[in-house]
Amino acid sequence: MAAGSAFGATLGLTKPAAADIPQITFFSKEIDFAEWKGDLLAVVASERDMSKDGDSRFINAVLKRLDELLNGLLGEASVEEDFKGKPGQSIVLRLPGFGFRRLGLIGLGQFTVSAYHAIGESIAAVAKAAQARNAAILLASTNGVSDEFKSTVASAIAMGTVQGLYEDNRYKSESKKALVESVDIIGLGSGSELDKKLKYSNATSSGIILAKELVNSPANVLTPAVLAEEASKVASMYGDVLTAKILDVHQCMELKMGSYLGVAAASANLPHFIHLCYRPPNGLVKTKLAIVGKGLTFDSGGYNIKTGPGCSIDVMKTDMGGSAAAFGAAKVIGQIKPPSVEVHFIVAACENMISGTGMRPGDIVTASNGKTIEVNNTDAEGRLTLADALVYACNQGVDKIVDLATLTGACIVALGSSIAGIFTPSDELAKEITAASEITGEKFWRMPLEDSYWESMKSGVADMVNSGGRQGGAILAALFLKQFVDEKVQWMHIDVAGPVWDDKKRTATGFGVSTLVEWVLSNSS
Repeated sequence: MAAGSAFGATLGLTKPAAADIPQITFFSKEIDFAEWKGDLLAVVASERDMSKDGDSRFINAVLKRLDELLNGLLGEASVEEDFKGKPGQSIVLRLPGFGFRRLGLIGLGQFTVSAYHAIGESIAAVAKAAQARNAAILLASTNGVSDEFKSTVASAIAMGTVQGLYEDNRYKSESKKALVESVDIIGLGSGSELDKKLKYSNATSSGIILAKELVNSPANVLTPAVLAEEASKVASMYGDVLTAKILDVHQCMELKMGSYLGVAAASANLPHFIHLCYRPPNGLVKTKLAIVGKGLTFDSGGYNIKTGPGCSIDVMKTDMGGSAAAFGAAKVIGQIKPPSVEVHFIVAACENMISGTGMRPGDIVTASNGKTIEVNNTDAEGRLTLADALVYACNQGVDKIVDLATLTGACIVALGSSIAGIFTPSDELAKEITAASEITGEKFWRMPLEDSYWESMKSGVADMVNSGGRQGGAILAALFLKQFVDEKVQWMHIDVAGPVWDDKKRTATGFGVSTLVEWVLSNSS
């Protein structure tokens, strides 16, 4: 059977079951919460909301009224359960004879987007445990929420709820389905604009879930060919605005992508260069963007094989987290259909393996812009694939490029596991991504792009080496990528090595999707 055929995708006879994605309808309502009827009324309360007067009665109007309706049961339960409104705390009361069968009290920490997202996840956990089909969410107090921020809060709660209900059970022999079908969000406004925002939240959640599923899929299932198939499925789902072009080895050779093909050379699973393009329905384009994602479906390290404690070879299926974010964003953009902006989603997908045909330390590869690279470390391979992907992106005539890559362990050392590093010579682009992240709650930190460090990347026999050592490793990787971007194009590199994977839960996070979507929307008219 030929290399890269269907056999590679069924290694170990593992086939994923169909994905079970929560289908939830969200409604924004301005109603009296006491009149709401359903399975679960979830009240979100902060430590401040839980304050009581000298007679041990709640000062907060919502909690005071609830406690009166329940004849003091809420106050008693909060004391017995030591519920103080701290993040992560929750209690659930079963209430026979009331319009809502259960009352949930959920603790709120800071008044931030990520905190409200976490609230949604907590509510989802309570709803799953209660086997609720419908729920309502009410903030005990909206004093800390400005009118402008209310729609963002509602959106964050909605997205958190979907993410909390979703479980990737495709590779488990048994799974339990969440029952929640509808959620009412009370007290954060109502109307068409908020309903539109909640609809966007559902669309964005679907993109985040796609990204999670791609990263969670093992390398024996998600080969470069299968990643190309999944991207093509996204394009066909929204064929009115998305097109797909998949380049094979021969086409990549014609484009002289020697850097990318050098990485792919050792694997029996053939490389696939993936290009999705979004064009707005009316055809009018004012801005052209590119999102380039690193797409290593598995990274062994090559001849510089990953060894020893902390090498993380067991989770190298995550090395395509950048491409997962790109295709997740493409799925959202295909649904939202923003006007006046064209977006190219570009991924040079392959595996970094070891064989007699593989790239060796000391080899020299030639990228598609003619620059030569001495490969002094085969485990610094992601930047080699991105080099040709960035040249290709520039050739599409784009104005701005954002690339996302699980590129360096050095960035995790610098920023930890929950913050992505951003590198760009463009202050304008830095402001755009920062503004988008403030809406989504994802965390980014701008890092220096120190040009003087480039000295350590010079080769005696080629234009450059691909690795300059341990010190400033994330900066050196970004400087390497800069060599393959047209100076006329605004460019940003985002190192997402830390936040694409939740080590505690052993699962993907879908990081980057929501911020990419907000960035595209900000560039749309």
